[in-house]
Amino acid sequence: MMNKSAGAITASGLTVTRGDRTVLRGLDFTVPPGLITGLLGPSGCGKTTLMRAVVGTQAKVGGTLDVLGRPAGDPGLRSRIGYVTQAPSVYDDLTVRQNLDYFAAVLLPGRAHRADRRAAVDRTLADVALTGHADALAGRLSGGQRSRVSLAVALLGTPELLVLDEPTVGLDPVLRRDLWELFHHIAADRGTTILVSSHVMDEAERCHRLLLLREGELLAEDTPEALRRRNDTATVEEAFLRLVDAATARAAAATTPAATEEPRP
Repeated sequence: MMNKSAGAITASGLTVTRGDRTVLRGLDFTVPPGLITGLLGPSGCGKTTLMRAVVGTQAKVGGTLDVLGRPAGDPGLRSRIGYVTQAPSVYDDLTVRQNLDYFAAVLLPGRAHRADRRAAVDRTLADVALTGHADALAGRLSGGQRSRVSLAVALLGTPELLVLDEPTVGLDPVLRRDLWELFHHIAADRGTTILVSSHVMDEAERCHRLLLLREGELLAEDTPEALRRRNDTATVEEAFLRLVDAATARAAAATTPAATEEPRP
């Protein structure tokens, strides 16, 4: 178990390269345990790369990245992290329960008897409000329901850290609201740390803390309230845009050649 006083995720000088391109540029941040931390920024800014680094599936990672008290990618972390990718990780030709039965057998081998695995499936079906759809084929579910099945798979092992890569993309406002209510329920009732990415800035207001990314660089790390107050804005989106403008101005100033002095007569 990790020390609760430490960060669930701690990065120092985190860098990721892909070919001749630097995707993440020397990031330093801490994700506190038991809270929802939002990873926000425009598409292509490095959110998915950062999440892959956290769960240990990203190559060419430099710097230091500790997760739940161990180096990212440590085999001992596999059962302690739940990871939900953007694409639903379900089999369309199986029912919801059959999907969960299969993944329970994979995720809980030897650790649980058949009755324990069935109890875990029943529990997660209730957690994601899909008990009434347990016998429905996954391929016939709505987008929001399929997202819930993927989330249920990640919750089977009661992970300490849940990493969610844009889980609400493409969903209507009601489904987005329902999923966010579920995330808060999981964090509050289980003490699960949640790292969730999005490029929709209004979702920033639903997080306890935020990491704002742009072009592989960390623009800010703080609470939504503190970001609004520090930047004197009404919304996190306005604060983000103000930070982007400031970063752009600094970069332009750094690349502008110094004025050449006129030669003395």
